[in-house]
Amino acid sequence: MSQSDHLMLVDDDVEIRDLLGSALLQEGFEVTLCADVAEMRQALISQNPDLIIMDLMMPGEDGISATRKLRLDSNVPIIMLTAKGEDVDRIIGLEMGADDYMSKPFNTRELVARIRAVLRRHRHEGEGKEGASGAYTFEGWSFDLVKRELRDSQGQLCELTSGEFDLLKVFIMAPGQVLSRDHLLEQTKGRQLHAFDRSVDIQVSRLRNKIELDPKSPQLIKTIRSGGYMLTAQVETL
Repeated sequence: MSQSDHLMLVDDDVEIRDLLGSALLQEGFEVTLCADVAEMRQALISQNPDLIIMDLMMPGEDGISATRKLRLDSNVPIIMLTAKGEDVDRIIGLEMGADDYMSKPFNTRELVARIRAVLRRHRHEGEGKEGASGAYTFEGWSFDLVKRELRDSQGQLCELTSGEFDLLKVFIMAPGQVLSRDHLLEQTKGRQLHAFDRSVDIQVSRLRNKIELDPKSPQLIKTIRSGGYMLTAQVETL
């Protein structure tokens, strides 16, 4: 990654903030440090980070609330830091739109690998082997990998988080195929599924809420018992 990759680290723990900030600088990132959500919002007025690393539990407004509000008008990738044992809050954070998470205490090298993986997925991923034009249609939806856009039959833009976009891309590339949770997680987050990891199911649920006529009775993304998920729609290349 180059210096143009700008990270914003939001954590009220000054020791973690300073140590992690220094480590990320050594990895070649530009880093802005924020002690809380209010400081982050002030920084966002003049800065446009490529990725935000945000602690879940902070005094005042927490990371879950901040992520939910950010998702109203921004698709900036978010990696959430959670304390060990905060599984419920971590799941809620993913539901609000976080792209990945790390549990404290964590290995800095693993966090850097996660950051780079999320940045790679967020950019230019549509320009590779998977697509010629990078544009597809399915059930009235238009999906553009290069522009990273999903539009409905009326041409209205459907806002997707980075995680939702990456997940839909995996389905678009394999219509009619049963995709296991392990495969989906590896393709979207670059890691293996661990016991009790519900992040894939949460992302599928959030994606269904945006593209299904009735998310409670999904027809486009079917759950395959003991198998995973499958996109049932016919996909065509534009």
